[in-house]
Amino acid sequence: MDSFGLFCTGALLACGLYWFLCLLGPAEQKGKRAVHLSGGSISSEKVRDNYKQYWSFFRQPKEIETAEKVPDFVDTFYNLVTDIYEWGWGQSFHFSPSITGKSHREATRLHEEMAVDLIQVKPGDRILDVGCGVGGPMRAIAAHSRANVVGITINDYQVNRARLHNKKAGLDSLCEVVCGNFLEMPFKDNSFDGAYSIEATCHAPKLEDVYAEVFRVLKPGSLYVSYEWVTTDKYRADNPEHVEVIQGIERGDALPGLRSYKDIAEIAKKVGFEVVKEKDLAMPPALPWWTRLKMGRIAYWRNHVLVTVLAAIGIAPKGTVDVHDMLFKTADYLTRGGDSGIFSPMHMILLRKPQVPPSKS
Repeated sequence: MDSFGLFCTGALLACGLYWFLCLLGPAEQKGKRAVHLSGGSISSEKVRDNYKQYWSFFRQPKEIETAEKVPDFVDTFYNLVTDIYEWGWGQSFHFSPSITGKSHREATRLHEEMAVDLIQVKPGDRILDVGCGVGGPMRAIAAHSRANVVGITINDYQVNRARLHNKKAGLDSLCEVVCGNFLEMPFKDNSFDGAYSIEATCHAPKLEDVYAEVFRVLKPGSLYVSYEWVTTDKYRADNPEHVEVIQGIERGDALPGLRSYKDIAEIAKKVGFEVVKEKDLAMPPALPWWTRLKMGRIAYWRNHVLVTVLAAIGIAPKGTVDVHDMLFKTADYLTRGGDSGIFSPMHMILLRKPQVPPSKS
């Protein structure tokens, strides 16, 4: 090959590398670039070991059935996946129904704003985000409602990311982030004017434990809305394909076990809530929430090539390739769950903490 040919080849490679790293690197909301992928609070050399530790939980299923083990399990998961989620998905770690004429980002924002509209808060009210991640929903909700939002997440790395994003968005005066376990929240009784959780309580080993904590910290008469991950009435436990899909979702998303839609309201009433409204937001006429996963398959392959290259040259931690592969496979299980109708990530339940009964004179 002559010098001109070598020059052209080199130029093409350089352009391709620039396209991968600079144009495809940022997440939808410019949160994370591919060259900055990390293992969260885990040091780079220990990412692969922690990935193996994560999978060890599923080889010992009893380990993830107790509240004592789950925080470590979920914390490890979010150390492994937070950067990849931000880079490849955005700052809101949840799904939303597709909306004709709206981008995925706009549909996500509307899905978040609906949550705070349902709990009927006023500007200046203090509300709780139960499982806030890096704070995408928190910022959309604070900007929309002008309420003061306090988010709690088990993962210290996510706390730091959320605070950084809050400051960049100019919303740090309305958004506060606390590192803690939503099964044992560090808040006083009757201290919030409302609360919401968006696809977060699925990580609780027992839903009644997190619902009881939310009930405790809410002021009497206040509302709480949750978007729950559930199996639907189409799920059949004796269907091997159904079981494979649900177990694939559980393994790839750090879930102790998916619940049936039938159980949610009963659990809420058991801890003292009044059920105001219950609806699966994924049901028609809502457009499929999994469309974005299907459309993203080419991007997943492209990103996997990039992650593999970055890990090979020492920019990304070695275990990042394993984590990205896990998430790629999980996306397929989620798509199959949506296509078949056996799984929903947005079973909405709106609850009220009853008013304190009047004292007897």
